[in-house]
Amino acid sequence: MKAKRFLSVFLLFVLLVSLTATPFAAAEEPTLPEDPDIQAKAALLVDANTGAIVYAKNEHQELYPASLTKIMTALLVVEAIDKGQLSLDQEVTASSTIESLDTAGSTANIKPGEIMTVEQLLYCMLVVSANEACVILAEAVSGSVDAFVDQMNEKAQALGCENTHFVNPTGLHDSQHYTSAWDLYLITKEALTHKDFVRISDTGDITLPATNLHEARALHSTNYLISVWRSRGYINKNAHGIKTGSTSEAGHCLVSSAAKGSLSFISVVLGCDRLTLEDGEIRTMSFYETNRLFQWGFDNFSYKTILTADEYPKEVAVSLSKIDHVTVHPARDVEILMPNDLEPEDLERTITLNSDPVEAPITTGDKLGTIQLSYQGTVYATEDLLALNDVEASRLLTFWRDVKLFFAKPAVKIAGIVLAVLLVVVLLWKLIFGRRRYRYGRRVGFSRRGSYRGRRRR
Repeated sequence: MKAKRFLSVFLLFVLLVSLTATPFAAAEEPTLPEDPDIQAKAALLVDANTGAIVYAKNEHQELYPASLTKIMTALLVVEAIDKGQLSLDQEVTASSTIESLDTAGSTANIKPGEIMTVEQLLYCMLVVSANEACVILAEAVSGSVDAFVDQMNEKAQALGCENTHFVNPTGLHDSQHYTSAWDLYLITKEALTHKDFVRISDTGDITLPATNLHEARALHSTNYLISVWRSRGYINKNAHGIKTGSTSEAGHCLVSSAAKGSLSFISVVLGCDRLTLEDGEIRTMSFYETNRLFQWGFDNFSYKTILTADEYPKEVAVSLSKIDHVTVHPARDVEILMPNDLEPEDLERTITLNSDPVEAPITTGDKLGTIQLSYQGTVYATEDLLALNDVEASRLLTFWRDVKLFFAKPAVKIAGIVLAVLLVVVLLWKLIFGRRRYRYGRRVGFSRRGSYRGRRRR
């Protein structure tokens, strides 16, 4: 009876607990943006403010750039302007060299003997991708196309490009003329530091005045993101420049930039197709996929502060001092581009110290290590850790440290071993040969006294 009553009470207790207990909710993992799966041989989206890679696909693969080559060509021209070698309003006469260009390539119909300014030639190069403008400006900068191409390759190397080799300033196909999405980003990033390049490459439509051999030219950009003259459906109010390129071998390529609010991106797509959809629409994927890249970046990322200079993530042990630790702090506030759903507290912090413990003396601001913030293998930031305050060294502890270090030196150790061996040898020598002399002296003295036969006087 008692057992039944106990069982009833126990079951009632379990029922009450199960009804009232609130289960602990498991911490939800942040939802990271889905891969946009850009349809291109290579693609890259980079945060223009910090240089952080937001999206990458085959970014180091060597591919044909077509007229994206002209970004490097224009960069060398605007650098020559900055150095005073050329000026925007300087007049240049087209040489007969342009007659050897492939007539099927992009052109502004510039004729040998035609006189145009450097600025007008840059518009022809960057707006309508005129190949002859590249040759004319190459000769103006370096004296010959070959010398200019050498300069292009030297500049690429100086910018850190590791998968780039130029053969001409136009981008006309050559099996030895190649680059990568990452290298194009490096070249573009440098070009964007020049205001004339930014202004001209962001031009959708412009009319150039008549020249000695040509009436006024109406130029309409080959970039469908900033001009609707050639095609509609791709215009992007956030996009700015930069350059198109296409050949049958390279496919359709585009380097562009876009800004919205505090966000700013540079994109590169290489090797895209031009598709005919079921409804008959012809879609140039370089423009379509670039717009998708920009929208994906704007929708899924934002700036967040993940470190501040006034936080103290660790106390570092100190030796050679009466104070046993020093506090460290990040060198600066760190604000980075992060997925919207990922918060600073979700990041894993890894602290690496230069030494542990660190030896005194320590001066405020000394770098004692680094802190790395990452999530699922992606490193978002690495920042120096600095000492918060001075720590004086103890003279006595420093003296004993120096003594230990002195006797730890190999030369001192060898000298000590040699001295020890010599000491042992001396002791052994004294022990062995000294004992023999002692015994010999006692034996001789006793023999003399024992063998005396003289008569004693009375």
